Amino acid sequence: MASSAVSATHPALRRTKTATTVDTDDSSPSTAAHSPVDSPRPSASSTSLSSLSSMDDIAGPADSTKQYGKLVDTYGNEFKVPDFTIKDIRDAIPKHCFERSGLRGMTYVLRDCVYLATTFYLFHNYNTPTYVPYAVARGALWLVYSILQGLFATGLWVLAHECGHGAFSPSKTFNNVVGWVLHSALLVPYFSWQMSHSKHHKATGNMERDMVFLPRTREEHATRLGRMVHELSELTEETPIYTFIALFLQQLVGWPNYLLTNVTGHNFHEGQREGRGKGKVNGWGTGVNHFNPTSPLYDSKDAILVVMSDVGLGLAITGLVLLGNRFGWANLAVWYFVPYLWVNHWLVAITYLQHTDPTLPHYTPAEWNFVRGAAATIDREFGFVGRHLLHGIIETHVLHHYVSTIPFYHADEASDAIRPVMGRHYRADVEGGSLGFLRAMYKSARWCQWVEPSAEATEKGKNILFFRNHNGLGTKPMKLAPPA
Repeated sequence: MASSAVSATHPALRRTKTATTVDTDDSSPSTAAHSPVDSPRPSASSTSLSSLSSMDDIAGPADSTKQYGKLVDTYGNEFKVPDFTIKDIRDAIPKHCFERSGLRGMTYVLRDCVYLATTFYLFHNYNTPTYVPYAVARGALWLVYSILQGLFATGLWVLAHECGHGAFSPSKTFNNVVGWVLHSALLVPYFSWQMSHSKHHKATGNMERDMVFLPRTREEHATRLGRMVHELSELTEETPIYTFIALFLQQLVGWPNYLLTNVTGHNFHEGQREGRGKGKVNGWGTGVNHFNPTSPLYDSKDAILVVMSDVGLGLAITGLVLLGNRFGWANLAVWYFVPYLWVNHWLVAITYLQHTDPTLPHYTPAEWNFVRGAAATIDREFGFVGRHLLHGIIETHVLHHYVSTIPFYHADEASDAIRPVMGRHYRADVEGGSLGFLRAMYKSARWCQWVEPSAEATEKGKNILFFRNHNGLGTKPMKLAPPA
């Protein structure tokens, strides 16, 4: 899939590994630990919820005798089904990479809190008429403040994310206390998110069970546009302004919309084992959300954890109300809520780009397993911001889906170890560095509109789906005859 010919045609794939081409590029980041003041330069992040070692039995090698037909991704590269096991992955990782330190984790929490406090102190005391007489200049500086605070707060979000995955410390209680405090302060329902995110990791790429950025099928996309399924390949190109507007709305409200409506999560709630999902669908007011203890996203035994998440939010909101009443709501909007929107933006951008790319497959339940789903993710590069401020969450997401309890300060080394095992199935898009990461949002929105089988897939192969679009980009959608 990542032959030299393909890499030349599509530079963004140049770090996608093949079975015979293991990355030995000296320019690739290597693990450089270790001070919290200097997050590992290649600080690849480990961000899963559990090691999923219990899933080894369902992660066996692909049967090479199966005939899938010709499977083609959006770039036109031929796709091969992963042929390694989760045991192969875990055995390749140095043992010390699994070691976690709560004390070390807390030094990163302290570092990010110092960043937030110092930035607030400087702007609050010096971005004033006395020092900056021009209102326009003060406004521009407050915008800079919001961007910086948004990045620092996203760093704290990532550390809470590590807690939720058990990667912060060996103690489950310590992880949950720290994660609950940090996420509640950022208006995240910690335990509710933790449980739904765990389901995402256990079903990544599964078209009926995945919980995050599950793409539309061809039929769903046609319905959304008010078209017939066979018409998609004939539609005119969307305008760039339409794409920008759709991206803006996704980045602005995508995260709260996900928490409130389960948008981008699966919509097969009828299968909920306790019957909680009977008649339930994603949407506003349907009860399918992260705040409802009776939501079909959870089991009855999990209701208390949802309530604890809501209590954390209630305490955080109470604190914000007191601050707003004491110091003024306009001030609180500048100090907290505008940076909060930046946090939402980064969360959506990171998650979207980890799971949406022209090279990535999705699977129906008939052909899905854990190994295949975890390989349907991609590493990207965000330079200093990603590796230092965001603790490398962007750079080693593939590893994160295989072994979740590896802390971010060991994850780069572990990523290097599993690349030879994954071979051609490892994917990374590092073209353009930080700017390339931002451009990838627009590119993915243009290239990745729905998923469908490859035109030359056999019956088994039709259970492996790839992104297609009606913008004339890459592999064309199948031409379907109108119904008789």
